[in-house]
Amino acid sequence: MADGCVSDETGTLIFLSVWARDTAIQQFLARLTLGSTEDGLDRFHVHVGPGDARPILVGNVDRLEKRSTRVFRRTLFGSIVNLWLFDRRCVKPDKANASALALLPRDDARPFDRLWTLVQDTCPLPLLDHWRDSVMDLLLKQAMLTRLPAALGPLEGYRLAVDVPALTTALGSLIRTGVLDASAHRQTPGAPLRRAA
Repeated sequence: MADGCVSDETGTLIFLSVWARDTAIQQFLARLTLGSTEDGLDRFHVHVGPGDARPILVGNVDRLEKRSTRVFRRTLFGSIVNLWLFDRRCVKPDKANASALALLPRDDARPFDRLWTLVQDTCPLPLLDHWRDSVMDLLLKQAMLTRLPAALGPLEGYRLAVDVPALTTALGSLIRTGVLDASAHRQTPGAPLRRAA
């Protein structure tokens, strides 16, 4: 039984949470590593309801990490295991390509707080904290930060793919026009200096 699944625009697996007997989990993991000619899995379906099955592409298995735990040891069906499979960019940004993935609770009232930290960790440009709203708006408008279209269960996914040259140009323009500045508190002309570096 799957209780959570997130995939990207192409239907490729980003996150999967499944519950099953230990033997079924081990068989599933083994089939993911085999080639399609050896009865391996390169895709599977998640059944949402009667007649509603969503295809999920596995993609490159090497990018996936797994976490599992035995939750119920003695049940009618034997030992029950919870398995999480997820793209490693969900836990560690790809700084070389300025890209990352984020999984957040669907009912998170303030997703930008968590996403802002991810943006600062992933982007090679220095981003000041008080730039958050302007930079996040810019990333959303230029589709460098997008919500993943397919999410089942309590999570939703986001993709961060920073186009560094485009962001550099846009930030430079915002700095030159005075929308962004180096100080968190603007200095009024003629007012005494509050602090110096």
